[in-house]
Amino acid sequence: MAKINVKNTAVTVVSIDDTDYISLTDIAKYKTNDTSAVIGNWMRNRNTIEFLGIWETLYNPGFKPLEFEGFKKEVGLNAFQPLLLL
Repeated sequence: MAKINVKNTAVTVVSIDDTDYISLTDIAKYKTNDTSAVIGNWMRNRNTIEFLGIWETLYNPGFKPLEFEGFKKEVGLNAFQPLLLL
């Protein structure tokens, strides 16, 4: 595990099987200490959900596109709450 400094914010980088992963929670700290609100708002954005659907289609052989379509239809509704594991 390493840290990089981005705009005076320490961001954790974890390497697993020669692939680097950065911490969204650390990036969200740039805006506020209430990182769950920042990430939650980002996860409710239609563009974010569409991007994640494309990524899953390309890289996840177990992805279920029909289930995802139902999920995607709820994006933008006030009741839409994506599951966040922070």
